[in-house]
Amino acid sequence: MTKSMNPTPADFASMFESSAAAGAMKEGQVIPATVLRIDNDSIVVDIGLKTEGRIDIKEFSLEDKQPAPGDIVDVYLDRIENALGEAVLSREKARREERWVKLERSFAKGEPVKGAISGRVKGGFTVDLGGVNAFLPGSQVDIRPVRDVGPLMGEVQPFAVLKLDRVRGNIVVSRRAILEESRAEQRAEIVSDMKEGDVRKGVVKNITDYGAFVDLGGIDGLLHVTDMSYKRINHPSQVVEVGQEVEVQIIKINPETQRISLGMKQLGSDPWDNISARYPSGARLKGTVTNITDYGAFVELEDGVEGLIHVSEMSWTKKNVHPGKILSTSQEVDVEVLDVDSDKRRISLGLKQTMDNPWDAFLAEHPVGSEIEGEVRGITEFGLFVGLGPDLDGMVHINDISWDKPGDQAIEAFTKGDTVKAKVLDVDVDKERISLGIKQLSGDPIEAAASSGDGGGIKRGSTVTCTVVEVTSGGLEVEFGTPAVKTFIRRSDLSRDRADQRPERFAVGDKVDAKVVTFDRASRRVSLSVKALEIAEEAEAVAQYGSADAGASLGDILGAALASSGTKAKAKAAPAAKGDAKSLDARGRLTAPHGTADDLKKIKGVGPAFEKKLQEAGIFHFWQIAALSDDQVSSLEEELAFQGRMERDDWKGQAEELMSEG
Repeated sequence: MTKSMNPTPADFASMFESSAAAGAMKEGQVIPATVLRIDNDSIVVDIGLKTEGRIDIKEFSLEDKQPAPGDIVDVYLDRIENALGEAVLSREKARREERWVKLERSFAKGEPVKGAISGRVKGGFTVDLGGVNAFLPGSQVDIRPVRDVGPLMGEVQPFAVLKLDRVRGNIVVSRRAILEESRAEQRAEIVSDMKEGDVRKGVVKNITDYGAFVDLGGIDGLLHVTDMSYKRINHPSQVVEVGQEVEVQIIKINPETQRISLGMKQLGSDPWDNISARYPSGARLKGTVTNITDYGAFVELEDGVEGLIHVSEMSWTKKNVHPGKILSTSQEVDVEVLDVDSDKRRISLGLKQTMDNPWDAFLAEHPVGSEIEGEVRGITEFGLFVGLGPDLDGMVHINDISWDKPGDQAIEAFTKGDTVKAKVLDVDVDKERISLGIKQLSGDPIEAAASSGDGGGIKRGSTVTCTVVEVTSGGLEVEFGTPAVKTFIRRSDLSRDRADQRPERFAVGDKVDAKVVTFDRASRRVSLSVKALEIAEEAEAVAQYGSADAGASLGDILGAALASSGTKAKAKAAPAAKGDAKSLDARGRLTAPHGTADDLKKIKGVGPAFEKKLQEAGIFHFWQIAALSDDQVSSLEEELAFQGRMERDDWKGQAEELMSEG
């Protein structure tokens, strides 16, 4: 007791060291322990401070050898002391902590770690990394999808650590990254022994829609569908199959991606060599339709050589029709070579060129000027479309329907399905157009009127007899000549006297004499005037029978003129004439004015200078100008150098108007 109550200095030093060691120990740490003994199911170890602990012997089953008394092992301190006064220790947790440290080092350095696939979980597999479980996604098992992972289960192999989170205990590994790295090294070595243009043998490993992958002995190359054959191929399976040994040529090597492009057709001769000489433009050939698209059809002329028939070159008459309604796949057709582009490897073909041009045939059968008959197939705002056969249409323009009606009115007389006759006006084979005319069947009434009669036809100043076809408030719709020329007489032109300018005085069918005031063949304009005729007749009567000295009224003069012509019509009253028409010379001139001279400047186009010239030439009155014949007008214009002014400004018509106002 005395001994225990009186410790020596050495005892104090030992107690201090033990207290310091105990203070350094913390739960949750890995500490060294000394094996004291091995019992039946546990191993007893000393962690210092004369504290013992027991570890289940199963936790040492993964050790290379079982520990012996006196060995020092690392253990994990769960608790310093339990209820029995023993430390709670774990070799398995110590090994796990040790493994985490190694994993962190490997992850930091980018080094692979060893492990074995131990089980399957959702989305992938679990991998045992020596006491620590990691997750292996399904996409990271191999370079290509693996259907059966059974052979890989339990096999210790390297894995790359993609993600490590010790706090959450989360580790993601990849077997694929290790394989790709190894494969890249192998590929680099294999690619270094290859060069473009080499011919190699390989085995088809996989076929896709766009080509086939060929194993060249450790590295795959792509044999694209366009490089399998010069002829058109719809799918690579038409040429190769999986497992087949093929001979290919290396077309291109990408040193960065180590991708290799292969070709089979390059081993044979190119059918496009000297293609222009074998298929000159204009040559007619036979071919087989291989493919039909929205824009045309491809025709095989020989193995590896195809040409395109564009949809516009398929038919002369079928426009906006899908090529599939004209041709079918595998159909043998006759074609004509239109163009060859050897650089772009294109041949343009024509199908319709091997058939008769229906426009040429139509022109041969129906030359310009001939008459045809057809059914109205369509009506548009610009004309009628007339059927000329099963595939041809001709067009009657809106201006070629009627001579005397505006086009928009004339077209209203037709309906779809009507049978019409027309004349062929023009056939444009290049533009594939046929122009027809309906009005041309009856001839142009204007031209007929201009050329009719012994006097060379109707012209300005002529007198015509019209038939009233319609009475309106604004005037009369009349027609004259054969074929009939229709025109309109305005209300103001129905009579010289305002009281008689009433359209209701006339009835449909009445005959009316009128003077042609305007006759323009180019513009197809014809203007008639009853008033102008009356004024002209009065002027002529004054010129022949009038005498200022006799003091006769214009009514008396006209009465004598009408009586001499056998006409019993009653002459109209008019203002007294101021002058003796008998004193006019053969050229319609006077030596001096009869009474007061008229103000000739009232005529549009006559100024003071022209008035002076007219008076010097013996023209003083309106009635003199109105009575001039066309020959006298021409003579006067030439004499006075008027250069056609009297004709252009219609001085005679203006003079008649001024006489009626007077």
